[in-house]
Amino acid sequence: MLLEEKVMEGLELICFQIISNVGGARSCFINAIQEAKEGRFDEAEKMMDEGDQLFLEGHHAHAKLIQQEAGGEKIDFALLLLHAEDQLMSAEGFKILAAEFIDVYKRLK
Repeated sequence: MLLEEKVMEGLELICFQIISNVGGARSCFINAIQEAKEGRFDEAEKMMDEGDQLFLEGHHAHAKLIQQEAGGEKIDFALLLLHAEDQLMSAEGFKILAAEFIDVYKRLK
């Protein structure tokens, strides 16, 4: 296997780690909103905590790529990486909105 193919294989693996973790996190944040909507705030907080853990794992995978590039290893542009970063930002947005929705639902109850 060529070095370039090994690097791409590693990049693809990291991208899939990011996508799967932050996708799970986003689902947890959405579920947290639904739990809060039904007045189940303890469950909402558990979903937020689970989402936070998954998000952190995805964020760490992304940070690994940044550290590699900062260390002089060239990371080539890949559509998969762009998608992974898009999913990371999307999950972060859902986290912020979920926290706000939970707060609103608590005030309404």
